[in-house]
Amino acid sequence: MGRTATALVGFAGWFALLSVALGVYRLTFVMGGRKAVNAFAADGQDLDPLGHRLTRARNNCYETLPLFAAIALGASMAGRLDVTDPLAMWVLYARIGQTLTHIVSTSVAAVQVRGALFFAQILIYIWWAIRLLG
Repeated sequence: MGRTATALVGFAGWFALLSVALGVYRLTFVMGGRKAVNAFAADGQDLDPLGHRLTRARNNCYETLPLFAAIALGASMAGRLDVTDPLAMWVLYARIGQTLTHIVSTSVAAVQVRGALFFAQILIYIWWAIRLLG
């Protein structure tokens, strides 16, 4: 499997892992009798700060995964993986870093790191799109 495909599958796997973690986290509330299974807010606002951050970090993944998937698919269909392969794993590393930073802290420094990691991903997507369309 090439680097673009590896990074894309890794991104999807990371999303799946976060989904399982969030499910287990929410299950502790249900099993502890603190919440009904059908009473969770989609944005996590009804959870404690850690649960809210975990929910938002997971949701951030599905907000950007389609961008990566669309560009990776386009590059693959056009036979232009030479454009995406060099930076593909960096997108995955930035995504994982952004997620972990989001989960562990909301300090100003952490939010700045998160923003920088997100911005790096977006810049890579834009760079790829320009190269693929050019």
